[in-house]
Amino acid sequence: MSSIEHYENFPVASWLCPARLRPAIVALYHFARTADDLADEGDVTPEQRLIDLAQYRADLRACLVIDAGTGLDTPSSARPTIHGNVDLTARAQFSARWPQVFNALHEAVQQHALPAQPLFDLLDAFEQDVAYTRAGHTYRDRTELLDYCRRSANPVGRLMLHLYGVHDATALTQSDAICSALQLINFWQDRQLDVQRGRYYLPEGQTIADELIFARTLMAQGAPLVKSVPGRAGWELRAMVQGGLRILDKLDALQRQLGGNGTTWPRPRLHKSDALLIAWRCWSM
Repeated sequence: MSSIEHYENFPVASWLCPARLRPAIVALYHFARTADDLADEGDVTPEQRLIDLAQYRADLRACLVIDAGTGLDTPSSARPTIHGNVDLTARAQFSARWPQVFNALHEAVQQHALPAQPLFDLLDAFEQDVAYTRAGHTYRDRTELLDYCRRSANPVGRLMLHLYGVHDATALTQSDAICSALQLINFWQDRQLDVQRGRYYLPEGQTIADELIFARTLMAQGAPLVKSVPGRAGWELRAMVQGGLRILDKLDALQRQLGGNGTTWPRPRLHKSDALLIAWRCWSM
């Protein structure tokens, strides 16, 4: 498999990834991609989306064969942080609705002892997106928005670090910074479309200019992680960091040229003409 499409900022399972990790990365991608589709795709009512996500959560719990009483089927705010709660010897029993997703995920969990908490955090974020969109909810401040990023983006980085055997606290903090920065960049990149869909990620009282500066600062805090991730994966991480920063460059230019808070800006994209600059910046990190 040479590549797969992104689930937002999910790293691709490309030739840069070790072959032994590609099945697990693809399994995680399809888990996140399917949940994202349940939360966002098709002409489905918010109520039905939440029902579907609840079933998906139940299947995840069954897939992981989690010991009773861990609290992982409760909202994240009401449960402890959990890292080692999966019975790797038990037989998974889940519904037949998403067999390709959960068969592959179960195998990845067994092979790599993946932590359960990040998987449930992702589902928390999808459910929050549905609920907030239904209510037209806005984020009160940056702290609330970053709490959403903690569950919508940071779990991806933590799962990837687990696969690469990187577990130290500094690396996890840097990963969180990169993932949150990429999530924020995605919000401001898609701001026009999100507002049309009733999604309001810009915190109350903040300007898009403020948030572009903050995203760049956050990325700078996480960037040293590229030197801790081994082998070719470190280069893929460099490309993700520099790709995000290049999108920020384009957003900064739009802010200077058009002003406003981004609701009328065209969506900036990366093109072949950006590749040489990104490659140079990756080499210079």
